[in-house]
Amino acid sequence: WYQKAAENGDNYAMNNLAIYYENGKGTEKNSKNAFYWYQKAAEKDCIKAMFNLVVCYENGEGTEKDLEKAFYWCQKAAENGHIDAMVCLAICYYNNGEGTEKNLKKAFYWYQKAAEKDHIDAMTGLAICYENGNGTEKNLGKAFYWYQKVAENGDKEAQFNLGVRYEKGIVIEKDEVKASYWYQKAAQQGFNNAQYKLGFFYK
Repeated sequence: WYQKAAENGDNYAMNNLAIYYENGKGTEKNSKNAFYWYQKAAEKDCIKAMFNLVVCYENGEGTEKDLEKAFYWCQKAAENGHIDAMVCLAICYYNNGEGTEKNLKKAFYWYQKAAEKDHIDAMTGLAICYENGNGTEKNLGKAFYWYQKVAENGDKEAQFNLGVRYEKGIVIEKDEVKASYWYQKAAQQGFNNAQYKLGFFYK
């Protein structure tokens, strides 16, 4: 069914057919066919296919590895509202400019867009940008706000970092009770540094 619909120009079917080829579901695994149908679907404005094409180009799956093309489709997908693509784009701009020039302002912009849509990795990226003044004015209060959001979403490293801020009074008033609370949350998830910190609290 997907094959017929894809051949008739249905971009949703094209993307699903590509997924079947990629995973060998109901057909033999074929990365070249997967790439072919992802490309067809992406060219017909299927946002999921655009992002799947990014992965193909990044890893050289079914095609030659090409970071510039990966970046092109990542940008297209992000501009069309794909949240993972927004984060991927932010990382491209933030790091050594994979497929593009390094640009911290653009990295900050895309982290912010994705963070506002509750993407955990984007929230962390945004907090780091605010903490270090990368692509924006340094703002430790906003950094704290986003670290707290990430911690509340269960990220053990963010929980530990929040504990450190409460223990040392970084941006926020010192509060050993809250520091202990966040260290405990991180320790319960097996974060070694938090377990070490708790050892001192309960000596």
